Amino acid sequence: MASETRQLLIVTGMSGSGKTVAAHSLEDLGYFVVDNLPPTLLGSFWDLMNTSDDFNKVAVLIDLRVKSFYKDLENEINSLEDNGNTQATILFLDASDDVLVARYKETRRLPPLARSGRLLDGIQKERAILSPIKNISNIIIDTSSLTPKDLKTKLTKLFSEHGRKPFTVEVMSFGFKYGMPIDADIVMDVRFLPNPFYIPNLKPFTGLDKRVFDYVMDKDVTKVFYKKLLDLIETTIPGYIKEGKEKLTIAIGCTGGQHRSVSIAQQLARDLSKKYPVDISHREISRYIRK
Repeated sequence: MASETRQLLIVTGMSGSGKTVAAHSLEDLGYFVVDNLPPTLLGSFWDLMNTSDDFNKVAVLIDLRVKSFYKDLENEINSLEDNGNTQATILFLDASDDVLVARYKETRRLPPLARSGRLLDGIQKERAILSPIKNISNIIIDTSSLTPKDLKTKLTKLFSEHGRKPFTVEVMSFGFKYGMPIDADIVMDVRFLPNPFYIPNLKPFTGLDKRVFDYVMDKDVTKVFYKKLLDLIETTIPGYIKEGKEKLTIAIGCTGGQHRSVSIAQQLARDLSKKYPVDISHREISRYIRK
């Protein structure tokens, strides 16, 4: 059982203020996220989490679907902190009434307290009920002017160990005759380049072999193409980062995924790694490595 102080993040707030976006964002940041946990079970749940070191970051979403939840929530938090091994942080998400009305009309849903009355009345009633817990919250975020991407960025800055998950690039080679990768963001076809397949002393090897690599990369057409490819990728990456993308997958394909695609992928990964964390893989390489 862990003995050090552990972090518990409790996420609550107005219905429609972005708790679902927050849950997904926290999961991306490595949090173990539990939705709609009754506050009376918070102590038992936390005892269970403390029996394993696998749960270093835990977030619990609690809202008005749980009856009498705020009085119970405050009591449970105080009880946990009195034990001395839990540091609880309450994150409260809010939004203005007019924004919440617009969001509910867009989704054609109703807030929990407006099932049998006016939409705005339900929102205001919920706001009054939530006022005490908002007053004791450690962090309050007004999402009125935030897009889901903006909220994710804000949460990343607040709760990521490094302020933001590092942007990473995955470069992979593949063979078109074995099918295109379905998870690639950018696919580049290099089947127009000179093919070592037709060179008898190069055919058995892959682009990982220096002789094959040099044959592909030393061609004039390759040099012109690769310079433009690298410039294109380096130009687009900052835009992907600005849009909040955390990983870019670039797939380089040739006929069999043995020679040209492997060579280009190797050089691209080498050059991009000067600026970004890069992972490289060769999907078909096991088909050609001699055993």
